[in-house]
Amino acid sequence: MTDLHTAVIDICEAQLDPSAALAFVSDPRFGGIDMFIGKVREHNLGRVVTGISYDLFEPLALRTFQDIGERARKEIGGPMKLYIAHAKGELRIGEIAVIVAAGTPHRDEAFRACRLAIEAVKHEAPIWKQEHYIDGDSAWSEGCSLCEEHRQEEQRDAEHAAAHGKKTHAHGHEH
Repeated sequence: MTDLHTAVIDICEAQLDPSAALAFVSDPRFGGIDMFIGKVREHNLGRVVTGISYDLFEPLALRTFQDIGERARKEIGGPMKLYIAHAKGELRIGEIAVIVAAGTPHRDEAFRACRLAIEAVKHEAPIWKQEHYIDGDSAWSEGCSLCEEHRQEEQRDAEHAAAHGKKTHAHGHEH
């Protein structure tokens, strides 16, 4: 997919750049552009966070991003540009950890492509997150323990909705 940009950015060398994502997905064919920017927040699960360390296996992460792009293209159809970039290394509060941007002819496709891509990155990419807390403690994220249960529930809901000609909602719990 030549309209796909994927990157892992070592924050010791550079920062993630929303303007680069916007420039990549901009195209005269497109009236819809959507962007998700994930930043490090100062609280999680009742604890004060001082920063996050991201570790990942870059070749597999990039392959996963490519696969996500192909899946988005198949699901959305039509012309589309997709940008997926994730940070690697130690980030402080407020720093950008991930950017996903989608450009399509219309807003609905851009929203759907962006949502599909960020949810897939969160659930499928080999990225490990270690949170650092104000009390000096740190913990590796266990990922989303609800994901498999929710995935099964959403699959059942989608099958039921499809059988009855209805639409379903996207992945519904927080990360």
